[in-house]
Amino acid sequence: MQPDADEDRVSRRESRTEDSPVADLFGDHPATAPLDDRDVRFLDTTLRDGEQAPGVSLSPDEKADIARELDAADIDVIEAGSACTGPGERKTISRVTDLGLEARVTSFARGVEGDIDLAVECDVDGVNLVVPASDRHVERKVGTTREAVVERTVELVEYAKEYGLWVEVLGEDGSRADLEFLKELMGAAVDAGANRICAPDTVGHATPDRTLELYSRLSELGPTSTHTHDDLGLAVTNALVGVAAGADLVHGTINGVGERAGNVALEEVAIALEHGYGVETVDTEKLYDLGQLVSTTTGVPPAPNKAVVGENAFTHESGIHTDGTLKDDAMYEPYPPEKVGRQRRLVLGKHAGRAGVEAALAEHGVDVDDEKLGEVVARVKELGERGKRVTDADLLTVAEEVQGRERERRVELVDLTAASGSGTPTASVRLAVDREALGASERSSGASSEPRGTEERVASGTGSGPVDAAIAAVRSALGAAADAQLDSYHVDAITGGTDAVVTVEVEMSRDDRAVTVAASDSDITTASVRAMVDALDRLLADEATPALADD
Repeated sequence: MQPDADEDRVSRRESRTEDSPVADLFGDHPATAPLDDRDVRFLDTTLRDGEQAPGVSLSPDEKADIARELDAADIDVIEAGSACTGPGERKTISRVTDLGLEARVTSFARGVEGDIDLAVECDVDGVNLVVPASDRHVERKVGTTREAVVERTVELVEYAKEYGLWVEVLGEDGSRADLEFLKELMGAAVDAGANRICAPDTVGHATPDRTLELYSRLSELGPTSTHTHDDLGLAVTNALVGVAAGADLVHGTINGVGERAGNVALEEVAIALEHGYGVETVDTEKLYDLGQLVSTTTGVPPAPNKAVVGENAFTHESGIHTDGTLKDDAMYEPYPPEKVGRQRRLVLGKHAGRAGVEAALAEHGVDVDDEKLGEVVARVKELGERGKRVTDADLLTVAEEVQGRERERRVELVDLTAASGSGTPTASVRLAVDREALGASERSSGASSEPRGTEERVASGTGSGPVDAAIAAVRSALGAAADAQLDSYHVDAITGGTDAVVTVEVEMSRDDRAVTVAASDSDITTASVRAMVDALDRLLADEATPALADD
């Protein structure tokens, strides 16, 4: 079971005494105080700042899909794009505003009235109005003066408020701006009617002490937002310091996607606030699915070791860690994976121990005595030491060999033909199917008069590519028996050159059982189909009478 989060927070709070290192660093300041009872919300800019990552371009439907899920996760503000970009972007923003979301939908706007007009055409609720703040931007980028920037900002805020818009003023490159000028600029914006202000760390330049200095002063002027980038690896830290110093709205993107080193990862700040400080912000159980959606639509996968959404965030291989986790969930995890919509994974490799191997076998209904378990563990470690990812199929094969059991295959790939080119990709498969797998109902009804044994199933399919077509053919051949979820599909080239051998690893699940299988071949389509067929075969092995389709 997990430790009591409230007790953890009390312990941390008690450590923040006048003699603590925190007090030495920050002195007597609100940022050293607990954040209990703070109301902190999020502005998600995945659809605007996140889309500025190289190679990312989201269609109207993709932005709408992401916006719906952000809204369902209780994101307070969604920056849907930049209306000034062009007609296509305005159409996309309008697609989001037409959804009727609970979240406030805004558009980025430069410091010109025309950008505000274009945003209004999209029927947004507000604008994120960006004006220069650092001397570098004021003098070199815009070619103006501080006084002119203040005067122009007031005019723009008043102009936007005439439309009845919610207005947030962002002083671009604020972390490198002169603090006294930044206060003057933001104070003028608030006096002109701005709903909130922000000093973006545009190039990820700020350190925590600079962030503390900025936001402790700005938050005295009015509602304040943080906007941090990760160029120094400090985006989350700076966002938290900004909140501690008085900010109550955090700009972020899902998975931290964004230009250069990315924006602050919204999901990381959300879980840090809730787990570390007891500040609830969004529906954290939706964070993983949001991360998967954004990864798929942007084509930017998170690093395996990334917090919250990374593949390895709740994955354990070490024998010591696996044994401890099986005894107590919280032994090697800061919070339950279910809190962010995840599940714990125990994987096998050269660091595997008896507890982990035994637990993995139990998941597949395999019981091995103590003597043979030791042999299975040794074989698993040997596979791992060769640099191989030990899949469920590898483990089951090892157990079968150690126990002297012959594997009974239900389905096996006999032949595969795939074609692609200028036309629609097509594929045909020939599978060997154990007639035992036809199911008692088929035999008793007389639908199958052939004796028990092996029969061949032949089917064809089409798809968006040869792999997709081949998988469609397999599903057509097996019917209901292929009714399993393809949870992950991963390709690795394990040799170089044009004759490279690729390894395809798939994870498939049916009901409450999942299995991982890998297959290698010089042809990616063949490797993919072999892996899928082998995974289905392993899933079928647990079912007494799985139903296969008739020819």
